[in-house]
Amino acid sequence: MKQFMLLFKGGDELWDSKSPEEQETHMQHWIEWIDEIAKKEQYLGGERLYPGGNTVLPGGTKVTDRPLTEAKELVGGYIIVKANTLDEATQMAKGCPGLQWESSVEVREVWPDEV
Repeated sequence: MKQFMLLFKGGDELWDSKSPEEQETHMQHWIEWIDEIAKKEQYLGGERLYPGGNTVLPGGTKVTDRPLTEAKELVGGYIIVKANTLDEATQMAKGCPGLQWESSVEVREVWPDEV
């Protein structure tokens, strides 16, 4: 099987507008979705990311304290999964609870160690 990274983008503004109870319920949906992937032995790991960070620009001499992108394109987290094909990983991504809260999921194959 190949490895794929599912990158979760956007949705922070909607998240911030929700009550703590709604946020907790939504996080439970995330836990259940990831648990289902793990039960199939396809979950390899992942983390939520803080919104801030630095961007090192070409040449390496200039650093900005913010990503140079729109908020809806900021990566808020990721998971790495195992799947046979990009299509299979994409089908897995379609179950992401974040899609209900204005997030998108980018699915990318991880370059294998041995080429």
